[in-house]
Amino acid sequence: MKTKVLLMLFAFLGQIFTSAAQISVEKEVDYAQEKGKASNQLNIYYPADTVAKKGVVIFIHGGSWSSGKKETYWWLGRNLARKGLVAVLLNYGLAPDQEYPQMAADCAAAVTWVAKNIARYGGNPERLFLMGHSAGGHLAELINADHQYLKAAGYQGKIKGMILNDAFGLDMNEYLSKADHDDNYYNFLRTFTENPEIWTKASPLNYVQQIKNPHLIFYGEKTYPAIQIQSERIQKQLTAEQVPSSIYVIKGKKHVGMISQMIFGSNQLYQKILDFVAKN
Repeated sequence: MKTKVLLMLFAFLGQIFTSAAQISVEKEVDYAQEKGKASNQLNIYYPADTVAKKGVVIFIHGGSWSSGKKETYWWLGRNLARKGLVAVLLNYGLAPDQEYPQMAADCAAAVTWVAKNIARYGGNPERLFLMGHSAGGHLAELINADHQYLKAAGYQGKIKGMILNDAFGLDMNEYLSKADHDDNYYNFLRTFTENPEIWTKASPLNYVQQIKNPHLIFYGEKTYPAIQIQSERIQKQLTAEQVPSSIYVIKGKKHVGMISQMIFGSNQLYQKILDFVAKN
């Protein structure tokens, strides 16, 4: 509840500092066959000038796999569009109604829809970048690293790059094996079951050898230890696999602050993202 209140407050403040000028928005776009289902819809923020095909950032929100929605992050979409990118914010099914494989399948279906349709919004379907915060970082990396999801969704392209913002759950087996059995622990079991074999299967770090695309990784200096440890680990493993990656520790930031800071268009993360997209 505290996290929701903070994000709502930051979003309200962001309205003061974010201009809608020269930005177009398409909302509640169905990306799955079933129409009108909120969990399978996305919003698109794009520069009004659609002449040149632009890089596309597909953002997957966090919320412990059991909460969150795309509307909360409207300011992220507008800020990215104001800086010359096309931004796609998506919803996906949440626990307890869905477990992680269906969530990943939803996200993969959204990527496939974007690849087929984003050109009419000024986006380049051959320059798709996945970005996720917290649980969204886990889902983004999972569908990137474990190829079964995008393949099943019919996606035949290549994700140009990954942007992980304080990604949680890169190794769910490690976390659930060592975590205290508190409310969060039992909440996560709704998504990942009580089976350690499934925890291993759900962990993107177990598929690093299948990753070929560049990575931009952020985590907060004051975030959860598991995020710090696993963010560093994936970067080291990517380096060992000769996959280009950069990692930045953002001073003074806790977990929620790692995404809420981006309400302000002048935030340092935007320039790093723009540079990353430009060179990849």
